[in-house]
Amino acid sequence: MGFFRAGDTVSGQEGRAYATIGGRVEEMFYVKKIEATAEKQKTEVKVLGRRGAQNKATGWKGTGSMTIYYATSRFRQLMVDYINTGVDTYFDILVTNQDPNSGTGSQTVILKGVNLDKVVLTKIDTDSEILDEDIDFTFDGVELAGAFTTPTLG
Repeated sequence: MGFFRAGDTVSGQEGRAYATIGGRVEEMFYVKKIEATAEKQKTEVKVLGRRGAQNKATGWKGTGSMTIYYATSRFRQLMVDYINTGVDTYFDILVTNQDPNSGTGSQTVILKGVNLDKVVLTKIDTDSEILDEDIDFTFDGVELAGAFTTPTLG
C-alpha cells in the first residue's frame, strides 16, 4: 500500500499572487495569507413518499479574505474612491502555489470580479512590532488555470 510523501506537501510560503486592477497587473508581494471559498447555495426540496428533505444546488457564492502587511495604500484608495464618488472597482486576483520541493507541481487559480467588503483606513498599534490588516472580499467568477499533478506514492 502506498503513502503520501511528506516532501510532496506544499509550503505555504512558496507562491505568488497578482491583482489585475484597471488593466494593470500588480504583484501582491505584501500578502501574508489569502484564502477564497466557493459555497453552494441550496434549496430544500420535500417530496411525497419521502420523509426526509432533499437538497438541490441552486447557485454559489464566492467569499474570501486576505491578511496583508500594512505597506500598501492601493486597497485604501479603492475604498476612498468608492466613498467619495460611488464608483466601485472590481478586479481579478491570480494565485499560484508552486513549491519546487513538491512533486505536485503548481496550481493557479484566478478569482474574477473581486470586490472589497471592508478595508482598514488607518491603523496604529503600539503593541505590534509589524502592522498588518485583514481585508474581506467577494468574487463572482473563478478559473482553475493550472492544476496540481497527482503525486507519486511512496
